[in-house]
Amino acid sequence: MKLLETHIVSKLPNSQRIQEYDVSLFKSVATKSAFKKILKKQLVTVNDEKATTATFIFENDVIKIYEAETVVKKIFKLSIPVIFEDNDIAVINKPAGFPTNGNYFKTIENALPYNVKASTANDALPYPKAVHRLDNPTSGILIISKTKSAQRDLYRQFKKQQISKTYEAIVIGKTDEKGEITSAVFEKEAFTSYETLQTVPSLQNEFLSHVRLFPKTGRTHQLRIHLASMQHPIVGDQLYGKAEENYKKGLFLCATSIAFTHPKTDENVTFSIPPPNKFKNLLTREAKRFLKFHG
Repeated sequence: MKLLETHIVSKLPNSQRIQEYDVSLFKSVATKSAFKKILKKQLVTVNDEKATTATFIFENDVIKIYEAETVVKKIFKLSIPVIFEDNDIAVINKPAGFPTNGNYFKTIENALPYNVKASTANDALPYPKAVHRLDNPTSGILIISKTKSAQRDLYRQFKKQQISKTYEAIVIGKTDEKGEITSAVFEKEAFTSYETLQTVPSLQNEFLSHVRLFPKTGRTHQLRIHLASMQHPIVGDQLYGKAEENYKKGLFLCATSIAFTHPKTDENVTFSIPPPNKFKNLLTREAKRFLKFHG
């Protein structure tokens, strides 16, 4: 195994479990959860003895972190639009219908080597990795890290809520011109603001509204749960939506914009895309159908 880093524990008044140690003191580990994973994979030693999450450390102990052996990735040959790419990051337009990652073959991460060039940086990741997730049925902008330093910095920005994301959705009903949703999601604090872009009459659901969403927190299924909680579920949401609405064009939710600080250049960057054509097509069709029967 390749040695990534040697760290000497200093200024530690009392012994503590290594899994509780301040990971910001390491150069090769981005988050506490990532550190726990490499501990479980036996990639960390303390004084040259393999460490576990139960290992206690003391001042002047020597912690070494190793790199796991690279497993040859089986590449999923799915073409994905690349919005931006340089040697450190990429920004892609994730298609709906595929998980971002997970224990499957047909994931976005397994398709990244087919679409994104490998970094030539000294700290290049073995394969490009997404630094956040979009649900399987959600499409839109996804940030990809190509180096370890970019990955760490982007994780930090997400943790500090320094990355601004914007989504668009079509929901059932007539929404207010703008509003805020603050109800908890899975017993965790969550905040979403929204504005209505367009509302059209609908034979099936009285109204459909095209909304733009600004989540401040990033809870799992936050937007889907928040909109359903105010009786405006997203069209096509089979998990939180209404059983009686029968549109069969998938979930009408798209991540349309993201703003963050480039981890290498420190430049403030923003990337935006329009929502899929199906958004406009659905609204136009519903308005025409309503006029046909009530015109």
